[in-house]
Amino acid sequence: MSERQADTVLSCRGVSKTFDDGKLHVQVLHEVNLSVARGEQLAIVGRSGSGKSTLMHILGGLERPTAGTVNLMGESVYELDTTQRGQLRNTHLGFIYQFHHLLPEFSALENVAMPLLIRRMAPAEARKSATSVLDRVGLGSRLAHKPGELSGGERQRTAIARALVTRPSCVLADEPTGNLDSQTADEVFAMLRELNREEGTSLVMVTHDQALAARMDRTLEMSDGYLKSLQRERGTRSASR
Repeated sequence: MSERQADTVLSCRGVSKTFDDGKLHVQVLHEVNLSVARGEQLAIVGRSGSGKSTLMHILGGLERPTAGTVNLMGESVYELDTTQRGQLRNTHLGFIYQFHHLLPEFSALENVAMPLLIRRMAPAEARKSATSVLDRVGLGSRLAHKPGELSGGERQRTAIARALVTRPSCVLADEPTGNLDSQTADEVFAMLRELNREEGTSLVMVTHDQALAARMDRTLEMSDGYLKSLQRERGTRSASR
């Protein structure tokens, strides 16, 4: 493996996606190529319906592309069976969405510990790790609170903690601040960037907020299913990769 390949956490090549509805065929992605380096902060912007969320689902192993390949930590995601793909995702990916998708019947601590329990980690160890990451995002005093007892910002911080508790190689964040007021959104975004810098975890974020995107290492634009460079990133990496 070359040095450049070793530095790549997540990539896709020639990814296309077509949805079929009877005689109607809608192509939402057109031969998308993308590489995400270790520790990189990448923003993807674009209008609603441009294909951003579909791309994120494909990158995350949630939706099979019509054509093309996705590689995560050197593994071809869609050549794995369902169990192997789930294990790869649980080990190397964290997910944050606009709507937190926390389980309402469980506490913040239980929600965050869930990915570790799925790994069959001992419950006491899972709770310890979940407590640590919740404390890190400022929710150490809210461990027993259920999502309905938390503010919007606290729920999203819990979702961030859940995404990070497995210490993933890459976090995929689909409009993670889109459902928050501007001050809370800025706080959540700042936290994501801080954790990215401290942990070296790659961050791929879909956002409508151009100001937030401009603060990332690199920004790409999705337009009618095509992914293109919007601005050159800081440093030496090539935006056209």
